[in-house]
Amino acid sequence: MTKFMTRNFIDFARVAFVTGTLLGAGSFSAMVATAHDIQSSVNQNITPPFDIIQASASTDGRWATFLMELAGETGTITPKETGAFRGSSVFAYVWPTKIDPAGVGFTAGSGVLALAITSHPDFDDTPLYDENNDGDPTNDGKNWHAHWAVLAQDEACGAGFKVREISPGQDIVPVTMPDLPIALDAPGQSPILFDNQLKITLPVRGAEGAHFDAMTAVLNVSEEDSHNPLLCVNQAHDVASGDLSFPGIIMKKGEAKLVSN
Repeated sequence: MTKFMTRNFIDFARVAFVTGTLLGAGSFSAMVATAHDIQSSVNQNITPPFDIIQASASTDGRWATFLMELAGETGTITPKETGAFRGSSVFAYVWPTKIDPAGVGFTAGSGVLALAITSHPDFDDTPLYDENNDGDPTNDGKNWHAHWAVLAQDEACGAGFKVREISPGQDIVPVTMPDLPIALDAPGQSPILFDNQLKITLPVRGAEGAHFDAMTAVLNVSEEDSHNPLLCVNQAHDVASGDLSFPGIIMKKGEAKLVSN
């Protein structure tokens, strides 16, 4: 991704925060009030496995299903292993949402709740689960797995966002969060990757009617122990809406409609 594209993404993010698109609870215009899925055109400048062509989300009231379709085979590109946690990279397929973070066990109103399907071979942040079924639950970071994360704006990060820092004992957190001082949860449900599609179903409260967007991104762990933020969103390959305007709406299953960016 070029510096120009990254700069544009930061500018879109700044406008979104100022106008309340990300954190506010304001309604969208009637034009997108019935929209559900987001359709995005193929971009020849984006690596196909990270080029979003459609994103959707639905719920039955208890479980929510998130889907993404890419221009290339999903999950075929993962980060190169460095051998160290500090400075390592995380590749992610992400659905930023306007679901309140309390819906998955974080402090209410604490940021932008995003669902991310990630791969990072240098560390394992799902110690309760054995994704590759080899009997060792601590070596699965490279396998694509799910996280809820609470994002906050931070211009120190290349794409303008970080995973929010938390204070143990002060912030409300889910019981399944990994042992990291950031608002990150490992709910345990496994994503399904097939051809150019990505799908996951998991429990969440308050999803119906919430707006969402979709993006593919690179996150990086800070290189120094004393440096914050710990986990930055440094590069956005693609944003389904084009401007992080959250045009999709999570609706009851069977009520899907399509909105083009």
